[in-house]
Amino acid sequence: MAETFGFELVSPEKLLLSVQAEQVVVPGEAGDFGVLPGHAPVISTLRNGIIEVTGADGRIERIFVSGGFAEVANDKLTVLAEEAMPVGQIDRAKTEAALKDAREDAEDAKDDHSRTRAQAKVEKFTAMLEAAA
Repeated sequence: MAETFGFELVSPEKLLLSVQAEQVVVPGEAGDFGVLPGHAPVISTLRNGIIEVTGADGRIERIFVSGGFAEVANDKLTVLAEEAMPVGQIDRAKTEAALKDAREDAEDAKDDHSRTRAQAKVEKFTAMLEAAA
């Protein structure tokens, strides 16, 4: 059996996943990074993207995350995500409609704050559609 480490994915609402993993690929702000057993301690912000978890049984689980942090310490990876959902649960039609609305909001924004918030939604929904492809 391959060596494993603890992985937890937490959202503001609840603990979403707690498993032993062989490997986890995380969408860090500076780029994707892989975590294996014995990984050096690190903290990273997340960008919109997919966490790919290879479980102790070799199965791969793909989860879309939006915003948050990842911390590797003491042979454990903890991801605190603002939003998270299995890639298979992304509804393309709803996400496309939300993207259209966000783009319109960005175009109609009256100030920088509103434009920045709308652009962040555009980026999130675009990443969700890419993940679901």
